[in-house]
Amino acid sequence: MSEMFKITLPDGSSREVAPGTTPADIAAAIGPGLAKAAIGARVNGELFDITRPFEGDAALALVTARDEADALELVRHDYAHVLAEAVQALFPGTQITFGPSTDDGFYYDFAPKDRAFTEDDLPAIEEAMRKIIAANKPLRREVWSREQLISRWKQQGETFKAEWAAELPESEELTVYWSGDDWLDMCRGPHLASTGKLDPQAFKLTRVSGAYWRGDQSKAMLSRVYGTGWLNKKQLDAHLTRLEEAAKRDHRKLGQEMDLFHLQQEAHGSVFWHPKGYRIWRELEAYMRRAIDGAGYKEVKTPQVMDARQWEQSGHWGKYRENMFVIPDEVPNTEDEGPIVSDDAEWMALKPMNCPAHVLIFRQGLKSYRELPLRLYENGCCHRNEPHGALHGLMRVRQFTQDDAHIFCREDQIVSEVRAFCELADRIYKDFGFTYSIKLALRPEKRFGTEEMWDMAETELRNAVTEAGLATPEYGWEELPGEGAFYAPKLEWHLTDAIGRTWQVGTIQSDRVLPERLDAGYIGEDGERHRPVMLHRAIFGSYERFIGILIEHFAGRLPAWLAPVQAVVATIVSDADDYAHEATAALRAAGIRTETDTRNEKINYKVREHSLQKVPYLLVVGKREAEEGTVAIRTLGEQHQKVMPLAEAIAMLKAEATPPDLRA
Repeated sequence: MSEMFKITLPDGSSREVAPGTTPADIAAAIGPGLAKAAIGARVNGELFDITRPFEGDAALALVTARDEADALELVRHDYAHVLAEAVQALFPGTQITFGPSTDDGFYYDFAPKDRAFTEDDLPAIEEAMRKIIAANKPLRREVWSREQLISRWKQQGETFKAEWAAELPESEELTVYWSGDDWLDMCRGPHLASTGKLDPQAFKLTRVSGAYWRGDQSKAMLSRVYGTGWLNKKQLDAHLTRLEEAAKRDHRKLGQEMDLFHLQQEAHGSVFWHPKGYRIWRELEAYMRRAIDGAGYKEVKTPQVMDARQWEQSGHWGKYRENMFVIPDEVPNTEDEGPIVSDDAEWMALKPMNCPAHVLIFRQGLKSYRELPLRLYENGCCHRNEPHGALHGLMRVRQFTQDDAHIFCREDQIVSEVRAFCELADRIYKDFGFTYSIKLALRPEKRFGTEEMWDMAETELRNAVTEAGLATPEYGWEELPGEGAFYAPKLEWHLTDAIGRTWQVGTIQSDRVLPERLDAGYIGEDGERHRPVMLHRAIFGSYERFIGILIEHFAGRLPAWLAPVQAVVATIVSDADDYAHEATAALRAAGIRTETDTRNEKINYKVREHSLQKVPYLLVVGKREAEEGTVAIRTLGEQHQKVMPLAEAIAMLKAEATPPDLRA
């Protein structure tokens, strides 16, 4: 008799099964309801096909639609394969390449035979996909040899797949998945049992774009078809509604409509701030300065350009140089047609981050343990050489300003400093109306420092969040293996906006590496020299991105204290012009950012125009208001208006326009 396998279930019970048994067999043995609901399995923690036989003793957890993350991973992977099969059926001669799942769907890259695909092709591809789903074709896994796989791809004219198969590691098991008996793709899996397990009404192809083979601009241009895929139509409809809402809130669109900023090719990835947009910036900057002054930080300013040797010593030159703008430290050639820069040029770089410069400030003069913690803050302008294709409005730029600070502290101060930062961040995010979750990003595979150093740093961050009372499900506490920086683990704050999207913004990192590399030290109580620990921290992340998030979160209707124009006094008739100017002067004297609209236009036109500009308050005045010293206030988003004396209106608006940290 063949040796039996022991399969342990989540409740601790176990079953003895024969070789060849699958998770689907276990589900069927438990009951017909589970057999129908189970769509995949976790075998020893790894996501598996439900029809894949066990290979030995194993811990088994069956996956159903209730296990949403795993279920979505499975269906999105399947939608990608069905997309590829449909495209090759519709467009013979098309080569396939890669087709991964994404956060909200899937995509597949194709090399079309005759022409690039367009969005006009999507309806026909969707229909072909639904036919494959309706056919309920079994998805079957097979292990192939490298030679067998390469031979298959070459016979089929799949040059991209053949190239990739030839480069896969020798130690890797190579697998293919059949869809029925007539189409296959090279894939690690896992997949559902059959195409019929997909909901034909729960996906939608969304767009087409170009993509280089393997992301290399020197290689072939492919057609990438994107789609979104879900477990059922209700989820799809909810997602499409979110996309529609997100499109309305797009900060690039609102930024143009509200005259806040613009971007143009002459300065790729850098923002041209208009007066109204820069007013938002200034209010945020003033708010943050009040916060950091109250928390005991000292503001500094450091150079934009530093010698390459400094970046070599810090470790950034080796780990981060491809993202840095480098500058020759010599006068460019202006006299002949030779090279502009000689081979002998020394190199400098625009700073991509502020931390090395802050260490250099710390190193000026002898520091005592009594001076710690030393909290250095900078609204630091940085540059990172992001690819043009990755740039996205205010969210992904090349020039940005961080609300950056570095806390130099003793070992015994780390937990209390991180806890204080957690409390500061909590207060600030709540002032802006955000909820958030906290994640701990742990050591990456490539890193500086010893294992002991990383153990200490991760434990300190974990303990600080626990002491602050934030390491709870309420705050979405989660640990993320492998996602720390190369020099330190970090805590991350993920904000949730008004339509449920999350944005990773704030961070604090516990770093023992950079002080060592840049030789930072202080004199301890014992009279000996010690290394400080360096806490890297930010709350907004960058002003550019945070403003973009705020615009989308509030759909342009910023709180009155942040609005570039807080009130407009608009006239109904020209007889009220003088009174409108008097009211505007009184409002401005009270510190309210106010404009006057005395144009010869109907009041409904003025109301509509200032509503599009997202002005929080419109004060309408006519002949009666001028005679009585009143105003009719219309609040943005409301249909009715309220008449009140000008002095009372000023008091109300002044209270609304006061930043949250200055309110009594």
